[in-house]
Amino acid sequence: MPRFTDELRALAGAKWDAVVHHKFANELAAGTITDGVLARYLIQDHRFLDAFVVLLASMVAAAPSLGDRIPGCQFLALITGRENTYFERSFEALGVDEAARANAPNAPPTAAFDLLMRDAAKTSYPEMLAVLVVAEWRWAQLAAGAAATPMIMVRVSG
Repeated sequence: MPRFTDELRALAGAKWDAVVHHKFANELAAGTITDGVLARYLIQDHRFLDAFVVLLASMVAAAPSLGDRIPGCQFLALITGRENTYFERSFEALGVDEAARANAPNAPPTAAFDLLMRDAAKTSYPEMLAVLVVAEWRWAQLAAGAAATPMIMVRVSG
């Protein structure tokens, strides 16, 4: 019997594939993305980190048991630790100062995704999980595709 998430992914079909195989994702995996494009993306991505933390912390609080909370707590620690310093190190490596980050307007998808996560944080545990699964599964799929391609982003990792 297929997992429910696999069924949902299959229903998304071409839309899901368009995200996972987008030009940005392909260039990121191949290490051919330009610094300017990467910098703009990272500014937008970092913008909704707070909303993601709010949603993840809400999911941890709403989880039905300690066993269900622990993976969320571990992920929360990862997101607020190395993940956040990745952004800081990347901005420094790309020459993106605080003023550039503060003055860049939110792109419409950034604003919509931020609102979606903040709204989901006020819903039920299953609804919170649905938003988290989609957000993180997309990255897992991108990483799986990138695993077959050597990454060239070493200069900002660490």
